[in-house]
Amino acid sequence: MAEYTDSIDIAAPPESVFAYLTTDAGMTAWMGEFADLDPVPGGRFSVDIAGHPVRGEFLHIESPRRVVVSWGFPGSDDLPAGASTVEFRLTPIASGTRVDLRHSDLPDIEVPGHAAGWSHFLPRLVIAGAGGDAGPDDWRPTPDHTG
Repeated sequence: MAEYTDSIDIAAPPESVFAYLTTDAGMTAWMGEFADLDPVPGGRFSVDIAGHPVRGEFLHIESPRRVVVSWGFPGSDDLPAGASTVEFRLTPIASGTRVDLRHSDLPDIEVPGHAAGWSHFLPRLVIAGAGGDAGPDDWRPTPDHTG
């Protein structure tokens, strides 16, 4: 199993950024066409990204500092629903919020696709999290990866 990590800085306080990780409208402002979120431990994490359903549950919520969800794709042999873990840590900094992302328990075959996805979506979170419009999302996974 492998891990993907990255970090971004957002010109907004953690309380504002937190909503983009825990609300349907917030999530779809930067990632996915559809979200159905229930941000409590054991609650539903359901986001459709580029036509691919990501399914899991909220594992840990610490407003406004930390969000941990399980992540995977229904019917996938490589990464079934809830098989990996995505953690967002929000830290106040002088310019707003540092978001540290850690996507763990990824099968090696899934790392390139998820790295490409996060490299696309995190800059969109920088824009949306600061109150901007990230614009329409035309991202599509590479043909051999769903992440």
